Amino acid sequence: MVTKQEVLSEFDVQELDEARNIDLPDEKLENGSKGELIKLAGQLRDRRNELNQMASERASKRDDLNAMTREKVDEAQNHREQRDEMNSQVQEHKNKRNELNAKANELFDEVDEMKSDLELDDGKDIDELKEEIEQLEFRQQTEVLSTEDERELIEKIENKREELRQKKDKVEESGDLEELIEEAEEVRSEASQHHQKVTELADDAQEHHNQMIEAYREADDIRDKADEMHELFVEAQEAADRHHEDFVRVQKRLRELDKKEERQRKDSRAEEREAAKAEAEEIYQKFKEGETLETEDLMKLQKSGLL
Repeated sequence: MVTKQEVLSEFDVQELDEARNIDLPDEKLENGSKGELIKLAGQLRDRRNELNQMASERASKRDDLNAMTREKVDEAQNHREQRDEMNSQVQEHKNKRNELNAKANELFDEVDEMKSDLELDDGKDIDELKEEIEQLEFRQQTEVLSTEDERELIEKIENKREELRQKKDKVEESGDLEELIEEAEEVRSEASQHHQKVTELADDAQEHHNQMIEAYREADDIRDKADEMHELFVEAQEAADRHHEDFVRVQKRLRELDKKEERQRKDSRAEEREAAKAEAEEIYQKFKEGETLETEDLMKLQKSGLL
């Protein structure tokens, strides 16, 4: 089984450094200053982007491995189809071979039956008789024999010649025997050719079977690496997602602080307006009572709209 470290090393994948991840304690989120939170948001964003890039690279390698797995599976399937096709042809040639052997056996049975009917199986066959006659004649020509031995030898040669002549006559009388033998041998030869094809195709089918097994094994190995690469992708993606979620939380907190500051500014401006209005009314009252106003007081009245 492939390990994480083996995949990291083989595919030159950068290992995720947990120490570079950014933490977001709840205390800092709730009580950190706006400046601190802005800085933290930048760190979370940058680390998120790094992790997303890492996840993307790992996903790409995982997809490449999955594609290689599919190629190996396709290769194995191709060998399987060729193996099955060859096994089908093996069976066809076997059937044909068996049919031809059965036919050849029938023909040779007919040959034996015909020979038996013609009594050609009695004694030696024609070729054996010819060879014996040649040996006897050679002995007659090369050995010094007594008159009686030579007479016996000549008589023996004549008997063999007569036996040979009788067998030849029977063969000639048989007519179809030689043709039947020839047909039987041709059928047996054709059966042998189909047997040869059976052997060749069976060997080829076994080779495709072996290659199919090897391709499936390689597909399993690559799939294991793809699965481990997927785990590495998930590791990086989950870390990126966590940093993104924390980044969003910080952004939300910053918006809350902005709204709080805006409310405070509005409240402050309202208080200032109320104070200015009260002061202007007091000055206006003095004006109505005939008191002499200074230029600054007149400007305050104008600003308040009372003058």
